[in-house]
Amino acid sequence: LDQLATDCRSALKANYDETGMAKCAEYVGKACGDAEFVAKFLPDSPAKERTVIYEDPELEFCICAHVYNGAKQGSPHDHGPTWAIYGQAVGETEMTDWEIVEPAAGDKPAKVKLSRKYKLTPGDAHYYPQGAVHAPYRADSTRLIRIEGKDTMKLSRTPIEQVDG
Repeated sequence: LDQLATDCRSALKANYDETGMAKCAEYVGKACGDAEFVAKFLPDSPAKERTVIYEDPELEFCICAHVYNGAKQGSPHDHGPTWAIYGQAVGETEMTDWEIVEPAAGDKPAKVKLSRKYKLTPGDAHYYPQGAVHAPYRADSTRLIRIEGKDTMKLSRTPIEQVDG
């Protein structure tokens, strides 16, 4: 974990842009393939599905461990005013990307339509820039690492409603 945090911090301090995010995604993929890391930080039966295991005091990015037992369907969402990198460690996640067809306005949620489906398998890491709308589907138990630009549990997110798919 210390190495992952140090590597990501260095990449983001050098390039807080697509280049730095791509480097972080590489590091996340590598961590997801490390059996010792996975065993230590993504245990079979954690107390919670999502646990922040590192938060950077200067850059504010956080590294989260996610463990889902059994199938789980996520709704289309963004990460509010920040970005995220998902890294698949165990199992398989079908991800969907969604196109905004009507932006949120006032109390009205953004409306989205399905634009793409793809799978994340162990060792895969994918970067979602600010505003990217996506949703995961897990047919079985999974474990993943997610880096968030800021802790999304402390942020407001766009209300989103799907119009198809």
